[in-house]
Amino acid sequence: MRSDAMKKGLERAPHRSLFRALGLVDEELSKPMIGVVNSFNEIVPGHMHLKDIAEAVKAGVRMAGGTPVEFPAIAVCDGIAMGHPGMRYSLASREIIADSIEVMAQAHPFDGLVLIPNCDKVVPGMLMAAARLNIPAIVVSGGPMMAGRFQDKDVSVTNIFEAVGAVQAGRMTPEELAQLEDSACPGCGSCSGMFTANSMNCLTEVLGMALPGNGTIPAVSAARRRLAKMTGIRAVSLVQENLRPCDILTAKAFANGLTVDLALGCSTNTVLHLPAIAHEAGIELDLNLVNQMSEKTPHLCKLSPAGEHHIENLYAAGGIQAVMKELSRKDLINLNIKAVSGLTVGEQLAQAGVKDNGVIRSVSEPYSATGGLAILRGNLAPDGAVVKRAAVAPEMLKHTGPARVFDGEEAAIQAIMGGRIKPGDVVVIRYEGPKGGPGMREMLMPTSALAGMGLDKEVALLTDGRFSGASRGASIGHVSPEAAEGGLISVLQDGDIVEIDIPNYRLEVQLSEAEIKERQANWQPPQPRVTKGYLARYARLVTSAGKGAVLT
Repeated sequence: MRSDAMKKGLERAPHRSLFRALGLVDEELSKPMIGVVNSFNEIVPGHMHLKDIAEAVKAGVRMAGGTPVEFPAIAVCDGIAMGHPGMRYSLASREIIADSIEVMAQAHPFDGLVLIPNCDKVVPGMLMAAARLNIPAIVVSGGPMMAGRFQDKDVSVTNIFEAVGAVQAGRMTPEELAQLEDSACPGCGSCSGMFTANSMNCLTEVLGMALPGNGTIPAVSAARRRLAKMTGIRAVSLVQENLRPCDILTAKAFANGLTVDLALGCSTNTVLHLPAIAHEAGIELDLNLVNQMSEKTPHLCKLSPAGEHHIENLYAAGGIQAVMKELSRKDLINLNIKAVSGLTVGEQLAQAGVKDNGVIRSVSEPYSATGGLAILRGNLAPDGAVVKRAAVAPEMLKHTGPARVFDGEEAAIQAIMGGRIKPGDVVVIRYEGPKGGPGMREMLMPTSALAGMGLDKEVALLTDGRFSGASRGASIGHVSPEAAEGGLISVLQDGDIVEIDIPNYRLEVQLSEAEIKERQANWQPPQPRVTKGYLARYARLVTSAGKGAVLT
């Protein structure tokens, strides 16, 4: 066993003495030692119940004859970090999570790992660590939050963000906002729509790194605790079978991930995270695959913010396995690859089926014949930009309008809330990319303000930053190269005419080559916003969004 390096032999007597200080006995030291990585904390609603999940995991490990050893990982709540400088740390935390797990699992050579994430950057950070370490590992998330209830409708955190703009526009009263504030997030779990956290938890299941049900079983359900116990049991089996992450995270597994991503209409942040996880597994995930696969992948689900359904509805309709089963009817899923369950994908899908075609549409009657995400290219984004096509109103799929340019999110929010953005405008928020932010902040507040004010079907938003999975509308992010690297977005001016053509994957500004060269020749990079600490180091090392914002 790998853990023998720290517990077996005469020369390891000092090590065993330290284990005895932990209260461990010989019977525990003779068994496979499973590291249980718990991202519990008391600031993130998606993580506040993870002590319970970890206890269930540890019970499963012990039942299977292993010895569980828990250690922590950090987690940022994107909703709480939103709209202020704290959001710069969210994406950047992904690398700290991966690095810290590497440190702990190498300094203390565990035989296997159980990874317990739930929210946004924690899921990909843990998967990156699993691929990098390539020791037996399995994921069980904390599960999705239930939807809230307000005025006889299911609601989620996206509704409360949009309500701020509605109050500003006089479409909602402050008293109604207060009632919604009390109702939108009813308890523990990752926010209830197909936002980034649930997108990544669902895709972890698709990739084969979690047991069936991981993406959709509600956080408050006893089934979530049972799943955690089964995960702990399975962790010991993975060690015995020597089944490792890179045996599972193959090119075919990532193809499955992209396919389901497109069918569900997942968060645009998956276009950052899937390439980063693939990179750690030694696989290059070309963004061009997104459009190629989108052309043949039907869009089967309209989940919040694109529609009225929430993750609990997807669970009741059969969950992720049912979506995969439906996609397999068009031969869009690789079936003969292994998952952490020990079964092939095809064997897992044998028992799956769609229980509600109102939530999971048939491949013969999809919402659209093409997938929910699109990569746009053109002179404004030669290295790519991403849009959640499934959440764009039909009338905004093609849009041409004048740029309204802002150097940072705060100035754009002031303009939106101050009524200075008009129908037809293209709001451009720059210097918010991985280097320029630094940290590539999410832009949920401006997109929600536009939606709440009823402008999401008339105004587009373009940024080298990124969007929350809760954003909707013609919100185009990840523009690469970013402004801080001298991309064309850095020299846009108010009034420049921007052309958006999502069906044809194009993003252009109507400027001559001579004008572009003259502007770029006069461009000077701005002074860094952060000059010390982790973010300063991050800005020096981070690559573009087009490469998954991994560190060099």
